[in-house]
Amino acid sequence: MKIQIPEDVQYILNQLHQHHHEAYIVGGCVRDSLLGKKPTDWDITTSATPAEIQDIFTKTVDTGIKHGTVRVIYNHVCYEVTTFRIDQEYIDHRHPRSVIYTRNLQEDLKRRDFTINAMAYDEEHGIIDYHHGIEDLQKGIIRAVGDPLVRFEEDALRMMRAIRFSCQFGFQIDPDTLYSIQKKAHLLTKISIERIQEEMTKILCSSNPQQFRLLYNLKITAILLPEFDIMMQTAQNNPHHCFSVGEHTLQALTYLEPNPILRLTMLFHDIGKPSAKTTDLNGIDHFHGHDEISSEMARSILHRFKYDRSTIQQVSHLVYWHDYRVEPKSKAVRKAIQKVGIDSFHSLLQIQYADTMAQSDYLRTQKLQRLSQVKSIYQQILQENHCLSLSDLAITGKDLIAMGMTPGKEIGNCLQYLLECVIDHPEWNTKEQLIKIISNKKQ
Repeated sequence: MKIQIPEDVQYILNQLHQHHHEAYIVGGCVRDSLLGKKPTDWDITTSATPAEIQDIFTKTVDTGIKHGTVRVIYNHVCYEVTTFRIDQEYIDHRHPRSVIYTRNLQEDLKRRDFTINAMAYDEEHGIIDYHHGIEDLQKGIIRAVGDPLVRFEEDALRMMRAIRFSCQFGFQIDPDTLYSIQKKAHLLTKISIERIQEEMTKILCSSNPQQFRLLYNLKITAILLPEFDIMMQTAQNNPHHCFSVGEHTLQALTYLEPNPILRLTMLFHDIGKPSAKTTDLNGIDHFHGHDEISSEMARSILHRFKYDRSTIQQVSHLVYWHDYRVEPKSKAVRKAIQKVGIDSFHSLLQIQYADTMAQSDYLRTQKLQRLSQVKSIYQQILQENHCLSLSDLAITGKDLIAMGMTPGKEIGNCLQYLLECVIDHPEWNTKEQLIKIISNKKQ
């Protein structure tokens, strides 16, 4: 098979060849090309040493040079060019203590994580595949190169990557590789939480987010996210549900677009249910107040995983409001938008749709009909530019000061009162009408 290599990447390969060095594209770009996907990164491996690479190319960056990687800048784009290497002893279950450069491509490829990532290519030799990566791609298998126990002992993050690739491509994990993940899962505590977070987000935003359950089956959540294990073990004996809390969550993830905020919200929307669970005299389970509990738990967990402040705020906010059922009337929808926020309301509707689809069939038709009506009203409100916030009011604080009001709390309270009036009566949002409301209120 011939892989279409971008001109700039081919230029770098040609330059290395002209200086009598071997050079190949390697790893994910080969894998993705064979899968018919457009690679996002083009990594190059070469027999040239870092010093030789720097001599050949005018613009280079030394980042990663300790492990044999030189970043070559060409046409304002950065390409990683790495010398064939043999990794020495791993010191922290993540990084080798040092590397030895080699002129042997086979030695370099056998240190890589999975067979599907251990292929190289150039136009002269075609695909170089010492570890049957093509066969595993065709069979849809994630298999470690060599002994998986050794691979994961070297770099524990590879376990998360195995699950991520399984979710992204819909592949099965080879049984020996799967067994080794379960045996070595405890080593993930040695990995920085930022790297764990990055892989977890990619798993959630993959095309098979329900396979997040692999983290549970392999005892990884027991180590990193024990709250999820409790969700998986919490039944919901209630007409509205047919799954445990955890299984409901996994099903709901599949009804959302691969947006990190939406998927994280869905992961945590019911995480407070186990602690809120009560059972009535008829044996029916209830979860009153779980939305507020879930929001606080989501905020704490996201902080633990070191998500950025914006993500924490958006997700915990949506989790808090996820169970807010809006009446399909214009006034009610306007009030809901004001409460939830115009930037969050569309996301809330998506969350509620996914939540509903992952419940039982009980009243589903009515629930979806209500959501559809609310969505239609919401879109109409946006089209008609209804006033939904203080900034949309036809009057400002400066106008109130000009009318003789004292700057401070009085103005804030007045503007809030006017907003509530306009939410109830959109047609009142004119300067003249708002001044009239203020005058009548003073009387």
